[in-house]
Amino acid sequence: MLEVEGLTARYGSIAALRGATLSVGSGEVVGLIGPNGAGKTTLLSTIAGLMAPAEGRVTLEGSDITGHSPEKLLRLGVALVPEHRRIFADLTVEENLKIGGVTVPAANRAELLDEMCERFPVLREKRDVSAGYLSGGEAQQLAIGRALMSAPRLLMMDEPSLGLAPALVDLVFELIATLRDQGRTMLVVEQNAARMLAVSDHAYVLRSGEVVAAGTGAELSQREDLFDTFVGPEVPAEGGLRAAGESHGGSAG
Repeated sequence: MLEVEGLTARYGSIAALRGATLSVGSGEVVGLIGPNGAGKTTLLSTIAGLMAPAEGRVTLEGSDITGHSPEKLLRLGVALVPEHRRIFADLTVEENLKIGGVTVPAANRAELLDEMCERFPVLREKRDVSAGYLSGGEAQQLAIGRALMSAPRLLMMDEPSLGLAPALVDLVFELIATLRDQGRTMLVVEQNAARMLAVSDHAYVLRSGEVVAAGTGAELSQREDLFDTFVGPEVPAEGGLRAAGESHGGSAG
């Protein structure tokens, strides 16, 4: 579905990505994990057309989409749930959802809206409420629902559990698992490494803008040597990667 080859992106003279390479197969959930400042958000932003790459290539189902605009990529089926949600606070829940569906045929929008209200009952209950009045968990559900309204072939999510209460974190990961079981293709940046690896078919570890490890979720969750990649070399590697994800979730964001 998605191939990223040698992607480099810069903020001025600073390289936030350094030749990153990864792939996402159709129907797969691929996790992207690593410490703060590793370049995870930059990678998603570059794929989504929010940043122009300095080097490298991105292809979607074999077609070169490198440097395409966000609007064009959305019409091609690439949707992003951004970090911090970025919903339209002055618009109602329903209006936010409808904006997400502007690229799909008009005849399908009502059906998609009903599907989102069924999938997220709180959005149905508050469909006429201004989005600015939603709680953090409700706003996250709206952000995901808005992205799904575009019927994407590739759904990307940036830190979907960040800042949520434990019960809502569970809801987010249950949703990822459900979408995976329904055949949805996803690339997810997540600060909770252990939980992300548990629902990932494959995963990549980023550090300092480079991919430093890759494998199945199950393989990476057993890699004791990757502990320092998440929490820094000054921390003793006791408890392994799974313990790191559970005890230091914020460090992996």
